[in-house]
Amino acid sequence: MRIVAGELGGRRLAAPRGDGVRPTTDRVREALFSILGDVSGLSVLDLFAGTGALGLEAISRGAAGATLVDVDVGPAEANVEALGVSDRCEVVRGDAIRFLGRDPGSYDLVFCDPPYRLARRFASELEELLPDRLRAGGRVIVESRAGDALELGLPLLDSREYGSTAIRIHGVER
Repeated sequence: MRIVAGELGGRRLAAPRGDGVRPTTDRVREALFSILGDVSGLSVLDLFAGTGALGLEAISRGAAGATLVDVDVGPAEANVEALGVSDRCEVVRGDAIRFLGRDPGSYDLVFCDPPYRLARRFASELEELLPDRLRAGGRVIVESRAGDALELGLPLLDSREYGSTAIRIHGVER
């Protein structure tokens, strides 16, 4: 697994072995960022960050800053340190839903990649909490299992499937 493009393009990302972490593949990240377009200067929140691949890809492509949230921050911390981007990335150990409930920040992009087996459990809380964390024109990108996409009651801007992965891009009307 590697950073696909930008200033850190080609740099490797560490990912733990086994079923505990399911990083977004290089192919899916490349396609997703092609859809998103220019992310220069944007503020990014990566929920259920795992390795931090989505937030770090955004940083590599010019995002101003990223907050990476997960209950196990070991992989994300290791990647932030190895890439030398701790000045632009904050890694937060904690539950994504609790973080959304207490964080006063607002973001241009929110990546949301919950564990597939638990995704439905989070849907209503994410739907309720995410709109207040988005800046005008902001987008929420949800990754889930193809054929079982995580449905949020937010306006759907785009939906794609890449093999076993579904990507849904939502916006919030303001």
